Amino acid sequence: MSDSVSQRPPHYLDELNEVQRQAATATEGPVLVIAGPGSGKTRVLTYRIAHLIEKGTAPWEILALTFTNKSAREMKERIVKVVGQKASDIWAGTFHSLFARILRVEAKHIGYPSNFTIYDTDDTKSLINSIIKELNLDKTVYQANAIKNRISSAKSSLITPKLYMNNAELLTQDKQAKMPLVHKIYAAYVSRCKKAGAMDFDDLLYRLFELLQNHPDVAKKYRRKFKYVLVDEFQDTNTLQYAIVKKLVLYPKSPRNICVVGDDAQSIYAFRGATIQNILDFERDFADHGIQTFKLEQNYRSTEHIVQAANAVISHNRRQIQKNIWSHKGEGQKIKIIREMDDTGEGRRVADTIVEQKSRYHLKNEDIAILYRTNAQSRIFEEYLRKFNLPYRVYGGLSFYQRKEVKDLVAYLRLVVNPNDEEAFRRSINNPKRGIGGTSLEKVASLAGQQGITLFEALKHVALPKRTRHAADGFIELITKARAKADTANAYELAETVARKSGLLDNLRKDVSIEGMARLENFQALLDGIKSFVEEDTLIDTDTLPDKTLASYLQNIALLTDFDSNEEKNNTDVITLMSVHAAKGLEFKSVFVVGLEKELFPSFMSMGTIEGMDEERRLFYVAITRAEQFLTLSYANTRYRYGKMKMNEPSVFLTEIPAEAVENTSYSRRSEKSEYDPLERQRAKVSGIVPIRKRGTAKFTKPKMDPSKFKPNPPAEIEEGQNVMHLKFGEGRVVKIDGGADNRIATIHFSGLAQPEKRIMLRFAKLQVLD
Repeated sequence: MSDSVSQRPPHYLDELNEVQRQAATATEGPVLVIAGPGSGKTRVLTYRIAHLIEKGTAPWEILALTFTNKSAREMKERIVKVVGQKASDIWAGTFHSLFARILRVEAKHIGYPSNFTIYDTDDTKSLINSIIKELNLDKTVYQANAIKNRISSAKSSLITPKLYMNNAELLTQDKQAKMPLVHKIYAAYVSRCKKAGAMDFDDLLYRLFELLQNHPDVAKKYRRKFKYVLVDEFQDTNTLQYAIVKKLVLYPKSPRNICVVGDDAQSIYAFRGATIQNILDFERDFADHGIQTFKLEQNYRSTEHIVQAANAVISHNRRQIQKNIWSHKGEGQKIKIIREMDDTGEGRRVADTIVEQKSRYHLKNEDIAILYRTNAQSRIFEEYLRKFNLPYRVYGGLSFYQRKEVKDLVAYLRLVVNPNDEEAFRRSINNPKRGIGGTSLEKVASLAGQQGITLFEALKHVALPKRTRHAADGFIELITKARAKADTANAYELAETVARKSGLLDNLRKDVSIEGMARLENFQALLDGIKSFVEEDTLIDTDTLPDKTLASYLQNIALLTDFDSNEEKNNTDVITLMSVHAAKGLEFKSVFVVGLEKELFPSFMSMGTIEGMDEERRLFYVAITRAEQFLTLSYANTRYRYGKMKMNEPSVFLTEIPAEAVENTSYSRRSEKSEYDPLERQRAKVSGIVPIRKRGTAKFTKPKMDPSKFKPNPPAEIEEGQNVMHLKFGEGRVVKIDGGADNRIATIHFSGLAQPEKRIMLRFAKLQVLD
């Protein structure tokens, strides 16, 4: 054998397993590739395109649609490595970028200039606000963000303004939302965009469909041009995207050379308009042309226990494409389930487990991710990662204390503690808007400079128009009254009062969009964190009394928010915190899925319908399949929600994981045990089998009392010798009380704990007398 032959690189198809190879080489006619997590779908798609070019297809005759520019760029780079630079001529990109490219050429057919403007989100909101003002509508009711989402949803469902106006269901929904004139705003918005020669992001799809639908000659041109169409992440397409794809490939005498790659089990973007129906119906839509279906079932990412759990969980969904994912990577570590008494304990335990994993298995920070259902959950984990000196980064969003709605309330609280704080004053004075604009602020700043006083003091004396003066006096009264209570009220009482009376809370509640609800959750999570600060950590281990004042709380979070130095921000070896939605497509050696409680994950908003629960289960499936070697699931028995302690049941998803894949179901505290295991009880309900307790199996601490039925006695009524109930520690007996007045400290013996004696300050403890 010559040197040239022996050194020849292996053929690219040799890198594929048998099913991958079949999917990559079946180039003619409709092809559906069901690609399970970690099954190498990107490689199949890449090599399929390379194979088409190698067979003689011109690169510009291939249309490859993706959902991110990064995916398209990586795809092209991989193909170039196989077939050379000619691959750069492939039409590979996002739906929006490629369709905009076509519209630039063909815009004249639909009455647009070729240099049309593309409106971003801010442009869209600005135009909608102008229309709301012109129609003399109440902008506090007709909020631009909510209207934008309604219009976007309509366009994605191919509902024109005229169809919208005649759709009784949509009109009823708008009336129920107290926005009966959305259809008028929609019609005006479309008209104004057309007049301005502008398209928003939805129009890049909506107008292309219009072009292909109403101009057969143009449709024919692009059908001839694109001989092969490929769609990545097909389960994430919406009605409009699929309708455009069908316009390009479904027509008389079409060879139907279309390949879609996706996984119905990873369809998690219904809230953005994506519909799982597209991938479920694809086989039926192309059944008349000998569709070929390939299932990529070998998982190259995760170990067997993780894959086994994923298969078992997703099997509970009603409608799905049947498949059996398997792994060649061995059994690996069993899944850990952590149960803690409260969310504070959950945050501490997750951080502690991360330290343990790093030490025992030599993991880097970048190997680890914490995934949660809602971004508001990041707060407690950020706090404990900082306390454990573990660097992290919040992926796809701001750190909790950097979010606008959080900073808005914190600014008010800073001003209550320190009225000299100019930055807090400037952020708060006209937020929410109260008619104290830039001109008024200039007058305030000028007077403050002339007399050498603070901005807050200057606001009291500056000359302002009557309406503005009234608003300023209301602001001054709010801060002054809150300051007067600062010495007697605890941090939560003050914060909750300021949140309500400032208007911040009501303002957030008015925005019913998905983004608005997320902001409200973050805002409420801050209040819950303050509540936890006040009511938790009541144990007395030293002679120092706990400080529950607002000033103390602000000092604590100031230390947290200053944690990130420039060096840390540039550090890539960080633990990743992100929502499960943001984690799709990523993988980590160790994954923590947290907050697995009923009404949190699955979300309470999805629990009323089968479709909603199926989507939540797919989301959980995505979460657990991000893990390569270690998977840890956690939940808390109680957590603060909307200022109240809430008792939680474990998520139903935990009961769907096979017991043989789980290391244990322990954990309230390592050494606390009882005969009660809520997770096993739920498993028994699902299976109909009464669980048998095996010797040595770790057990759960019995949950205490339902918070809604818990009625604490006033601290003055607590006496030595009484039997009392504590929400967290259960039943106990008061052994001793020392201290005086507001600083009485009780020593209580809780028989159910490994360390039964606790010293608790009665001023903050909540105890119900049982005698």
